[in-house]
Amino acid sequence: MKDREENKIEKRKKRNPRKVTPKYLDNAALYYLSRYATSAENLRRVMMRKIHRSANHHGTDVEDGIALLEAMIARYLDSGLLDDGAYAKARAASLHRWGNSARVITGKLRQKGVGNDDIAGALQALSEEDHDPEWAAAVMVAKRRRLGPFATQKTTEETREKHLAALARAGFSYDIARRVIDAESEEDLEQPS
Repeated sequence: MKDREENKIEKRKKRNPRKVTPKYLDNAALYYLSRYATSAENLRRVMMRKIHRSANHHGTDVEDGIALLEAMIARYLDSGLLDDGAYAKARAASLHRWGNSARVITGKLRQKGVGNDDIAGALQALSEEDHDPEWAAAVMVAKRRRLGPFATQKTTEETREKHLAALARAGFSYDIARRVIDAESEEDLEQPS
C-alpha cells in the first residue's frame, strides 16, 4: 500500500510541462481567470512561468510563446475579460474592508502590476465611498488588534508607543495613528477630528 502511494507522489513530481500551443495557453489562462481575479501584468507573469518551463523542457523558442501570450492578452483586454481598472477598484475595496491603509493598498496593487492611473482611480473610488478611508481603516485596525480605546487593559505610555508603532507598521501616518490611539473612548472615533 505504501509503495503505491509513493509511486503516485513520484509521478506527480515528474510530470512534464505541456508544450505551449495557442489552445493550451488559452485554456490555462481561462482556467486561471476563472479561479482568480487578476491584472493583465500578473496574468502575463503567471503565463510566462508556464512558457519558460515548457521551453526549457521541450527545447522550444520562448519568443514564440511570448508572441502568443501578448496576442492573447490583447484579445482579453479588448473583450473586457481583463480589466485592470475594475480589478484595482475591487481589490482596493477588499483590502480597505480589512483595514489596510492607502499606502499598503498601493503597494499590493503595484505588486500585481497595476498601473498608477488605475491605482489612483481605485483610491479615488474609495474616497467617494467613504469620507475619510484612511481614518476608517485605522479605526478598523485598532478595533481588530485592540489598540488605543479598544484595549482591554489601561494604556500606559509604553503600551501607547507600542500601539502607535503597530499602526505605523500597518501603513498609517503618525497623525492618524496618534488621533486613533489617543482617543478617550470608542465614540470619539466615530468622526475624525
